Amino acid sequence: MILDAFKLDGKVALVTGASRGLGAAIAIALAEAGAHVACHGNTHSPEETCAEIERRGRSSLALRGDMLDRATPQRLVEATLARFGQLDILVNNAGTIRRAPATEYAEDDWREVVEINLTSVWRLAQLAGRHMIERGRGKIINIASLLSFQGGILVPAYAAAKGGVAQLTKALANEWAAKGVNVNAIAPGYMATDNTRALREDPVRSRQILERIPAGRWGEPADLAGAAVFLASAASDYMHGHVLVVDGGWLAR
Repeated sequence: MILDAFKLDGKVALVTGASRGLGAAIAIALAEAGAHVACHGNTHSPEETCAEIERRGRSSLALRGDMLDRATPQRLVEATLARFGQLDILVNNAGTIRRAPATEYAEDDWREVVEINLTSVWRLAQLAGRHMIERGRGKIINIASLLSFQGGILVPAYAAAKGGVAQLTKALANEWAAKGVNVNAIAPGYMATDNTRALREDPVRSRQILERIPAGRWGEPADLAGAAVFLASAASDYMHGHVLVVDGGWLAR
């Protein structure tokens, strides 16, 4: 039955940036599909997300770590393997954003945005990929962005990093598809999260954005749930190197 292909019973997932927003919604969706989930947070604890997972009858693990620390990815993967003994699904969601004109963009902001949004994605994918290749199967889902395709305004580091995420997704897929590991990405549109708070609170920018979205609304974290479960499941076994856009129709305009 086709619905069985979407089940994640017995699978183990690691979701970064899962304390709230997109990461929390994805982690809970994976649990609802049957997976046990290790949830990572940094400035905010993922305990609440873990509690939601436990309420759904799945096991969880709360992890903390700063993605600016190059040792964090290894600690997250090792802790997940120590707790569950396997890692079937990695969702690279942790991210940050800094807004400023390009001529005034601070070097530290550039470094932090690229380190968190791109370099940590690479480190986690490499670590998880080694384990998955040894087992002959696995799913890696990177969270890209509309700015993987467009340049944006006042976000040069974020656009550069998210463009890199899309290309890294394709590069890893080229190497690992024949080894049983699917590497794909989701590119969310304008979502109602902390990262877009400044835009949503700006009446002019918010109106401009909403007028461009055919669906006529900001996306909600739950709007990514179906895409995440699909890419984590056997239903997407022949998908490799794809960046799946979930944007209310933004790129279609």
